[in-house]
Amino acid sequence: MEILFNKKDGITIFAIKGRLDTSNYETASKEIDKRIAEGEKLFIADLSEMDYISSSGLRVFLSVLKKLKTEGGNIVLCCIQPKIREVFEISGFNSLFALTESVEEGLEEIK
Repeated sequence: MEILFNKKDGITIFAIKGRLDTSNYETASKEIDKRIAEGEKLFIADLSEMDYISSSGLRVFLSVLKKLKTEGGNIVLCCIQPKIREVFEISGFNSLFALTESVEEGLEEIK
């Protein structure tokens, strides 16, 4: 797994490449939590290159959402591959998160 961060219009965009599972969820969580601790409150997760997510990976997103909501922030998930979207739907997470087809739609959604 690799996480790449950048900013656009004051919004933190991060892309996860590869698998998000029990072997690396703590690393992902720490990287995102670090930015929340630095005061960043609006995030877009580009999942176009994420090819697997486990329940541990789902917990990363849930934890981030909870932290951001208490800080007045939010996260939008975009560019989700069909098999990853299915995991979000089966787990009911699709009702917790705003899901968009592109980063641009995500930028509009989060404003």
